[in-house]
Amino acid sequence: MFMQMSGASIAVGIIGASGYTGAELLRLAAQHPDLDVRLATGDSMAGRRAADLYPSLEVAYPDLVFGEFDERAFDGLDLVFLGLPHDASMELTPSIVGRVGCVVDLSAAFRLKDPSAYPTFYGFEHTQLDLLGEAVFGLPELHRDDLRGARLVATPGCHVTAATLALRPLVDAGLIETSGIVVNTLTGITGAGRAPTDTNVFTNIDSNALAYGLLAHRHTPEMEQEIGAQLIFTPHLVPMSRGLLATCAAPATSGCTDDEVNDALRSFYADEPFVAVIDAPPATKSVLGSNAVHVSARYDERTNTVISMCAIDNLTKGASGGAIQAANVALGLEETAGLTMIGLAP
Repeated sequence: MFMQMSGASIAVGIIGASGYTGAELLRLAAQHPDLDVRLATGDSMAGRRAADLYPSLEVAYPDLVFGEFDERAFDGLDLVFLGLPHDASMELTPSIVGRVGCVVDLSAAFRLKDPSAYPTFYGFEHTQLDLLGEAVFGLPELHRDDLRGARLVATPGCHVTAATLALRPLVDAGLIETSGIVVNTLTGITGAGRAPTDTNVFTNIDSNALAYGLLAHRHTPEMEQEIGAQLIFTPHLVPMSRGLLATCAAPATSGCTDDEVNDALRSFYADEPFVAVIDAPPATKSVLGSNAVHVSARYDERTNTVISMCAIDNLTKGASGGAIQAANVALGLEETAGLTMIGLAP
């Protein structure tokens, strides 16, 4: 088992680095005191400088060129991030785990503990059941102890991160029912990926908002697994580049009060470095570009309903920042290393 103390250089590879989450990993790794990016692949962009595709990376990575995937390049690496399609990650991961200290997968290939959910929600049979059982869900606020020393981390989806952090403390406290929950999210266009589609071209997203994935969105079983409750989930795409706001409505249990709801959240997150329980409804701009999480909840006595809200940056805490946070824990580094708790505002 690889274990590295803070202060040493950790050789990093990013497989599938040319997408938005890959660019975000490069941005965050550049300000991390321990991570040294040695490899960044992006087959569709192989041969192109990273800074030509993302000029924001010019100062930190003037000579970084995206390469084609080569399995031999893993040798000598300590940490590998996978930014590949779900089925591709499932097929590739067995050849990496054990060769490097930690593999952090940003796809859903190893998130679900029930393999029977993959054909229904992802369209493929899961063939790596041993690794599926070994993988640790990469949300430190819930799984910190299991993450320590983990060889394979499955980073949660951005919607799942926000909804879980909004609801799990209330389920654990017994303040909301575990059925009849409604989760609605608003997400920035970067959640649709970098490749141009009918969904994310400017003329279709500008001044527009739309729901998608009705009734059977693939993140639903992941949410139910981590929240511990049955729910209906509807995401909405809105015309902003990045950010995610989850608004969750849950039936309250008998005797629930507004004070109990807020006390449960504040107690659950009292020692969490990135989570703030706030009084006002959270806003995505407040956490922009950061790994911060803003959570707020209210109990409505008239309808006996708890409204719990969570704002994150979908690319940072919801993807690449959360992946680095989990990797920090897995490798014995300072959990907050390379990550900011302050959003970019104004």
